[in-house]
Amino acid sequence: MKDYDDAIAFLGQWGRFQQTVFFLLCASVVPNGFGVFFTVFLTDTPSHHCLVPEVNLSQAWRNATIPTEVVDGKQELSSCSRYRLDVVRNLSAQGLVPGRDVNLTDLEQEGCVDGWSYSRDIYQSTIVSEFDLVCRDQWKQPFTTTLLLLGVLFGSFLSGQLSDRFGRKPVLFATMAVQTIFTIVQVFSPSWTVFSILFFMSGLGQISNYISGFVLGAEILTGNVRDIFSTMGISLGFAVGYMLLPLFAYFLRDWKSLLLGLSLPCFAYIPLWWLIPESPRWLLSQGRVEEAEAIIRKAAKINKVEAPQVIFEDYSADETNTHPKNHHNFFHLLSTRNIRNTTVILCLLWITLNTGYFGLSLNTSQLHANPYISCFFSAAVEVPAYISSWLAQRYLPRRVSVISILLLEAVSLYSIQLVPQSLSHLSLALELLGKFAVSAGTTLMYAYTAELYPTVLRNTATGTCCTVSRVGSCITPFLLKLGLYFKYLPQIILGTLAAVSAFAAFFLPESFRQPLPQTIQQMHKTKR
Repeated sequence: MKDYDDAIAFLGQWGRFQQTVFFLLCASVVPNGFGVFFTVFLTDTPSHHCLVPEVNLSQAWRNATIPTEVVDGKQELSSCSRYRLDVVRNLSAQGLVPGRDVNLTDLEQEGCVDGWSYSRDIYQSTIVSEFDLVCRDQWKQPFTTTLLLLGVLFGSFLSGQLSDRFGRKPVLFATMAVQTIFTIVQVFSPSWTVFSILFFMSGLGQISNYISGFVLGAEILTGNVRDIFSTMGISLGFAVGYMLLPLFAYFLRDWKSLLLGLSLPCFAYIPLWWLIPESPRWLLSQGRVEEAEAIIRKAAKINKVEAPQVIFEDYSADETNTHPKNHHNFFHLLSTRNIRNTTVILCLLWITLNTGYFGLSLNTSQLHANPYISCFFSAAVEVPAYISSWLAQRYLPRRVSVISILLLEAVSLYSIQLVPQSLSHLSLALELLGKFAVSAGTTLMYAYTAELYPTVLRNTATGTCCTVSRVGSCITPFLLKLGLYFKYLPQIILGTLAAVSAFAAFFLPESFRQPLPQTIQQMHKTKR
């Protein structure tokens, strides 16, 4: 029996069929670029203070009603308290002057019983100002993002299982629909509770369609084109969406307008259903040889080449086709010592890179006073990272590339604490260097994971590793809070994780320039 790549070699690697699949799948992941990180703008907390209602107060007392406090060495208005309004009203009626006739520090304070007044210097509104997620309810603000990431976690796991059972194409479009529809419905949320539930549901499709699209392209495309797609093509599609996000957010500064502006264009992807085919590799693994051949013959017609009379000769004799209904699941990733060791090490690497990626991405709000510029910096550094990842995948062994990237992340993050405060630009450069490393490493891990597992486990393995890595992203907000106790503790933890993972990567098999395994038996033959 011919290897799959050999069986379809007559198509060539870069015909019109492959070009169509390549660019359409890259375009399909553009919404993922802003699908998670729009929380940077959606859940941002504008400057705020207690609302002072329209009552009979002198201008001097109206200005003095909100007490001041020192924050990071600066005098700012209190966000969660004000002087008792009834006392202030009486003092104003008596004609007393605050600060001269009355010592303000002696006045009793109260909470923001009449609500809050939010600054509109940057945003017209966010969900924080919409649902008053401040002061006693400020825990809801980071928890909202955590719910989205939990949705991403469950979606990544379920999509892998569903994709291996029902096909790559149906799951790709189903998750795109989930992401789009629930994002639109969020606009009509009457409360934070409803919004959060819908946010979780939206998260189910956020990264799931990226995984399905990635695996679909990796299985349809071959040779160098597959390498380009896996490392640079689909990742640049993600980066384009990420860089478009601050542009959308800059012009759509109301959270409802932003959600609609980011989700409504996704309906333009509906015609792609008739243009993107199912994975022939997956069809073969399910024993559906005729359907796989029909797709390849159509591709041959599009590429204007002649297909042989029998394309997949003796494929019915293959083990994966003899028992097409013997579906594989998560437990097969732990079935043997060889597969189990590979799975555990890969999960560690995924957690490390994903925690670093979200930690450095969410921390970019501290890079610049303007959140739109910060977001663009964080997105733009991913472009050279993806190009470097593609070059590494093309010319360097996978294991060497992954180890080098992890060590680069560790060194850059460890070095930040050594930079004097007067050299803030150097700290910024080191943090962006760390973001460069984790972006390149995350992209490379998708390709590395897909190359190590056979067809019957490939999407389950990718989805499982991605799911486990989401645990890291969910705890990232709490990890960043450790900086309150020691400024550089988050960077030290991320750097240590990277160093430990670099050592563990030594024990992974090498997949550089090896054919994709079709069966579990072929995976066992890979050398460590």
